[in-house]
Parts: sequence; structure tokens; C-alpha cells
Amino acid sequence: MNKSVFVKDISAGDKVRDVFLVTGKNLAVSQKGNPYLSLRLRDRTGEVEGRVWENALSVSERFEKGDIIEVQARVVSFRNELQLSIFECLPVDDFHINPADFSPASPYDIDEMFNALGSIMSTVENPSLRKLLETTFADDYIAGAFKRAPAAKGFHHAYIGGLLEHTLSVVRLLDLISSHYEGVNRDLLIAGGTLHDIGKIDELSFATIIDYTDEGRLVGHIVRGVEIIDRIIQQLSDFPEQLALELRHILLSHHGLLEFGSPKRPKTLEALMVNFADDLDAKMNAFQYHMNESADDSSWTTYHRLLERYIYKG
Repeated sequence: MNKSVFVKDISAGDKVRDVFLVTGKNLAVSQKGNPYLSLRLRDRTGEVEGRVWENALSVSERFEKGDIIEVQARVVSFRNELQLSIFECLPVDDFHINPADFSPASPYDIDEMFNALGSIMSTVENPSLRKLLETTFADDYIAGAFKRAPAAKGFHHAYIGGLLEHTLSVVRLLDLISSHYEGVNRDLLIAGGTLHDIGKIDELSFATIIDYTDEGRLVGHIVRGVEIIDRIIQQLSDFPEQLALELRHILLSHHGLLEFGSPKRPKTLEALMVNFADDLDAKMNAFQYHMNESADDSSWTTYHRLLERYIYKG
């Protein structure tokens, strides 16, 4: 089934008949005491709220969160936000849809980004670190998941290819500043920046809805990343233990503070630089994405709940 109506193109008053991915589903009760179905619907261009006001209970039984449904609705404006007032919705066989229509993706070419990251990795002179990087991304599962995984569920780079885009940006930042400060081990810095979020390939599921896996919730990407790197180091001969220790520290401390999920705070130059480059790139992406989403003529965005501020667009 070819999708023709995308979220970014709808306007108040439009009539819509098309397919969407259900990313949120909740039965609620109106002020008049009547049940209604609240939906969050997505395609690759964005998300929109939907409401089913009639026969909400029976309609709710037709599909679950994560399903793709065909919707017939009218677009209305509610509190300055577009919303679909739905009068019919039916589940759609996944066989008849194109998954790419429902997954937001990086605006940059995946292969070009991966090659660019590889070019920077090839400048690592330390033979042990270079071999570690080469062996890591020679693994078909790791490379394939790394190219497609998002960097987060919602805060930054939360789309297909987001992890690769974020990692490349962090590594480029680190490469730029590596010579600015004395005493920095550039090879360790580049390796740490490249691998800092490697555990996210197992922390997040992203076949349809981006969400945490059981491993993501119970272990997390920081610990999982160290496990991945330790497994690969064991495959290599004579990897220096001190170098492995300092690389593990970068992964363990890259969130900076204990309350942000890092079991250790940065205690080396390289760990501190990875921490700040990671934080800067994540926040820049969050800022820019929210600014682009606020497409009205106002000089300010809507309030960003996670950043806890309005953002000036100029």
C-alpha cells in the first residue's frame, strides 16, 4: 500500500485516509464521562495526535501499540496543535506496507557517514587501538546495527541512523580539539569517541517503534558497551591492559555524572573530552530538531520538557 499523506503535509480541515504507525494508545474518559481512544500516530515525517470518539472500546481491540493502521479522519486544530478526529481505523497487514514510510531517518547518507567515520579511524596510529576498531566494525552484526540504530529514544538523534550520525559528529569534534590541549592521547580519544555509545545497538529496539529492550532497561548501553569491547579485546593478542583500562573508563564515564547514569566521573583528559563532546552534540541536535519542529512565525519555540526551556529562533 503506497502512502500518500504524510504528517508534515496535513492542515486543519483536511480529510485524511492513509496508514500510520501507532506509537501511543490509551483509553480515557471525557469530561462528559464517555470513553474515547487517544492515539499517537507516526510516519517518517513526524507524529500527530489522534482521537476516536465513537465506539472507542471496540475500536481499541482491533490493534495494539506498534501496529500499522489505516485511518480515516478529519484534521482539526486543538489548542494550536493539529489532531486527527478519527471515524474509522483498521489494522493493515505489514506485508503490504513500506517500513521506510514510518521510520524517521537521518538526513545524511548512511554509507557516506560510515565511510567518513572509517576514514578518521584509519588515522589512529596505535596498532592495538586500530586493530580493535577494525575488528569491531568487521563484525557484521555490530556494523549493521550501528548503521541503523538511533542514538536515543527521544532526546537526540532519535531516528534511524542517528547513532552513526551522532558518533561521527562527536569524533569530528574530538579530532578538531585533540591538538588544542597538551598531553592528550589522540588515538585513545578517537577510539573512545567512536566506541562510547556502541552499547546502544543492544539498548534500543528500532524495527518499528524506538524503545528500550529488556537489556537496555536492565543493563543499559554503558555497561553493554564495555561488555562488547571486552569481548573483542579478548579476541586480540597482547592488547595492553592499561590501554584497555583507560578505554573502559571513557565508556563508563561518558555521561559525566553519577545522576546521569555514569558509574564513574571522568578522571582522564580523554574521558573528560568525550563527555563534553557527547553532551554538546546531543544538546545541539535536540535544540535544532525542536527549532525545526516549531515551524510557526514566532521567534520562540514551544517549551521543551527535557531541556526545560523555550528556545530562541531569532
